[in-house]
Amino acid sequence: MKAEQKLWTKEDGWAATSSQVFPQPPQLVLAFGARSLMEDKKHFSELRSFYPDSHIISCSTAGEILNTQVRDNSIAVTALWFEKTKLYFAEAAIASAEESFTIGKKLASALPKDALVHAMVFSDGLRVNGTALVNGLNEGLPANVSVTGGLVGDGADFKKTVIGLDHVAHDGNIVLVGFAGKALKVGYGSLGGWDAFGVERVITKSKGNVLYELDGKPALELYKKYLGEQAKGLPSTGLLFPLRLRTGDDKETEVVRTILAVNEKDQSMTFAGDMPEGAAVALMKANFERLIDGAAGAGNMSVEPLGSKPPDVAILISCIGRKLVLKERTEEEIEAVRTAVGAHAAIVGFYSYGELCPTAPTEKQCRLHNQTMTITTFRED
Repeated sequence: MKAEQKLWTKEDGWAATSSQVFPQPPQLVLAFGARSLMEDKKHFSELRSFYPDSHIISCSTAGEILNTQVRDNSIAVTALWFEKTKLYFAEAAIASAEESFTIGKKLASALPKDALVHAMVFSDGLRVNGTALVNGLNEGLPANVSVTGGLVGDGADFKKTVIGLDHVAHDGNIVLVGFAGKALKVGYGSLGGWDAFGVERVITKSKGNVLYELDGKPALELYKKYLGEQAKGLPSTGLLFPLRLRTGDDKETEVVRTILAVNEKDQSMTFAGDMPEGAAVALMKANFERLIDGAAGAGNMSVEPLGSKPPDVAILISCIGRKLVLKERTEEEIEAVRTAVGAHAAIVGFYSYGELCPTAPTEKQCRLHNQTMTITTFRED
């Protein structure tokens, strides 16, 4: 397996940050950048000229990661050539969150199942219910196939997210990549680092990923009381105060949910994944050191299945909420990952509206996460 990386910035244009002589064209090119750049035909044409015979996946972001640096308004590119692994690609349009499960299952069915070991999904970040999407993928894929990925971003604007497979990126799109072959070793890890605070409340009215009432009161009204002056900046300020969601009979299954939109008319809030009635929720706040420790922990989890040899590439998907909290310390979480995955691995990734990953390195069933650092590592033996 071989990797090379390029970076586009307004100041310097295209620059190679690492070069590689590929025996054949790389099968996969990942291009992560600001939405305006991903929608620009000129930039896609330039990418196509660099890699005329490769599959190119273009995604808008809330910040680009290349090696240990985090940028905005750039394009971070990593081209990957697999010696012994076959790659398969599927793409589907999504118009609304209600289609998420069906689209997930449809995408899964489009991949050949022979020798399939892993799949990565890159999804529109605003039109999708991430919980339903991963449920559809899990149902449509063999039980031994793991899934990771993310909901792509649009900075802190939450207006439109775009994705493309071998074409200029556009909104309402989801791309799935399948990896097949015994030589491929895959690792993954996902951790947060947020602390719950305040009174725990129960969801008394919701539909899918839309929350209407907590303890019988309008959800948005209650949430605004906690935020105070910061409520004026919703939905983006809501990223600083996600909700911990506890489900199941024992209320021990915990996930974190991020706000995508608010509706003043009906006082509802739309989240990246399901907000089931009866679940208990609590506000969360950031702990700087724990966020960075969480990134390091996710990195360590992602290399566990790979044994003593380091990964060739690490794909990082971290939540925009972490970036907004960490600010000038954002690169510290990437440096923590670098320490965990080692100096050899090519690091690329983006800040997202949601992260998709199993809850443990030994599990296969994907879950939607928010406010985590999620890492997928690859190596061919």
